[in-house]
Amino acid sequence: MKVLVTGGAGFIGSHLVDHLMAQGEQVWVIDDLSTGNLKNVAHHLQNPRFHFHLGTILDETLLDRLISQCDVVFHLAAAVGVKLIMNRPVETLETNVRGTEVVLRCANRHKKKVLVTSTSEVYGKAMDDNGGAPLREDADRVVGPTTKRRWSYACSKAFDEFLALAYYEEKKLPVVVVRLFNTVGPRQIGQYGMVIPNFVQKALLNKPIIVYGDGTQSRSFLHVADAVEALVRLMREPRAEGQVVNVGNPEEVTIGELAQLVKDMTRSASPIEFLPYEKAFGPGFEDMRRRRPDITKLKELTGFEPVLDLRSIVASVIEYYQS
Repeated sequence: MKVLVTGGAGFIGSHLVDHLMAQGEQVWVIDDLSTGNLKNVAHHLQNPRFHFHLGTILDETLLDRLISQCDVVFHLAAAVGVKLIMNRPVETLETNVRGTEVVLRCANRHKKKVLVTSTSEVYGKAMDDNGGAPLREDADRVVGPTTKRRWSYACSKAFDEFLALAYYEEKKLPVVVVRLFNTVGPRQIGQYGMVIPNFVQKALLNKPIIVYGDGTQSRSFLHVADAVEALVRLMREPRAEGQVVNVGNPEEVTIGELAQLVKDMTRSASPIEFLPYEKAFGPGFEDMRRRRPDITKLKELTGFEPVLDLRSIVASVIEYYQS
């Protein structure tokens, strides 16, 4: 099979590329390297089954040519990370909205199946309003006002979902929408606000581990290898077409507990310090108290369940940075 991965030199994209190459597929990658890194896929560059293109998904001519050559498209290219969203909002919106629009338009032109990666951010503050139950795909979204830049990313990805589902309904384009919850593992960098890489790097250097807020906010983390397995299974499952599916790990931890776990596992002398959101991101910043997925639909469609628990996830990131 011939597969195009947009954002294939990024964190999740490069692991997906590794998986596809190991399965003997022909793989095309388009990446502008704005947040990805060519080193993530350098070990494939001499393989005749691998084809890398430096470019942006906003280049419709290039994207159309690549999609015409492939059988399916994994669309992972996106602006991600709280710091990037807060610092470069125009780039976030253009990449996530216009980029996905171009991908879907080209895929529809050639009638190629597309998996669109969305995010748990689209739920906004929903979990705080539903009694703490795990988030289901049909849960109401609760987001803040447009004057708070924090919510622009959530809205841009929600628009991607609306657009993908519209192509499925109106144009009969085979589309799968995946809501990824916090995905972690080797190659992820902390530059744009990813919490576990940030904590691990600081702990290994015995520098202060900075926790935003009071540390009682909680998240659920999925290892990238588990995420890739789920993506591949969903792409192969016809019943997933036209569906929105959570991909995550229901195991939940507070950020304060996570900081202590990283400190313990690295045997670090780092102090754990707490920084108000306002000092980190500016006045009026809002965050979600909880974020835990209901993955019932994913299990029913694919039989998937996460393999790696939180300690294994943290251990893999520690090993990556130590090496």
